[in-house]
Amino acid sequence: MFLADSISTLDLSITDLARDLLLTVLVLAGPVLLVGLVVGVAVSLFQALTSVQEQTLSLVPKMFSVMLVVLLLLAPALHLLVDYTHRVLERMVAFGLS
Repeated sequence: MFLADSISTLDLSITDLARDLLLTVLVLAGPVLLVGLVVGVAVSLFQALTSVQEQTLSLVPKMFSVMLVVLLLLAPALHLLVDYTHRVLERMVAFGLS
């Protein structure tokens, strides 16, 4: 009962913002990391099957694929970041912190 009384609305709002931040980070970084993982596994499999052990063969495709995904997802990522920033600033104004 003491714990329930001590949780204020500001604490709940901060928790919601932190959860929203983690979700936004996962949505932004997830596709890039997933593409890097898939390309890395595919190149490693190719290297193992062909016995080619060239270091640049593993780095270059992964680098280009990650850059391509970042460029393709740049506009939606910026839109997500702008929306998150608006939500944070609205909550700051609602609690009188700005």
